[in-house]
Amino acid sequence: MTLLEKFVKNQTKEKESHPEIKPGAVIRIHQKFVEVLSQTKSKKQAKAKEADKIKERIQIYEGIVIARRGKSAHSTITVRKISDGIGVEYILPLDLPNIKKIETIKQNKVRRAKLYYLRGKAGKAARLKDIKDIAAVSKPKSKKAE
Repeated sequence: MTLLEKFVKNQTKEKESHPEIKPGAVIRIHQKFVEVLSQTKSKKQAKAKEADKIKERIQIYEGIVIARRGKSAHSTITVRKISDGIGVEYILPLDLPNIKKIETIKQNKVRRAKLYYLRGKAGKAARLKDIKDIAAVSKPKSKKAE
C-alpha cells in the first residue's frame, strides 16, 4: 500500500467517524483532556522529578455551528455558545485526535452558509427555527368536506 493510499484511507475513516455537520446545527462535542499534576513546590524539583499524577477527563462543549470551512476531514467548524451572558466562540478542526464524539442535537433551518449575524443578536432575536417546526407549519391543512 502506497503512502497516498494510506493517507486517503485515513481521511475517509475520519470523515465517517463524525456526523454531517452543517451551519445552524446544535452540536455537543466530547473532547478528551490530559492534565499532568505534580506535587513539587519548585521548578527545579519538577524538572528533576517526573510528574506524579496524570488525570484524564472528557469535557463537553455544546453550541450552535455558525460556520464551516472546508469539506474534507481537515475542515474546521466555528461553534458559538452563550456562557454567563457572554458569547464564546470555539474554532475546532475536525481532525483533532482528542475529539472522542460529536453529537448533533438538532438542525435549525438557515438560509446562509455563515451565521455571523448571530454575534450581534441576543435572547429571542438570536433564536433559529427548528426544521421539525418548519415542516409542521408548511404542511397545508386538509379541508373538511361540508
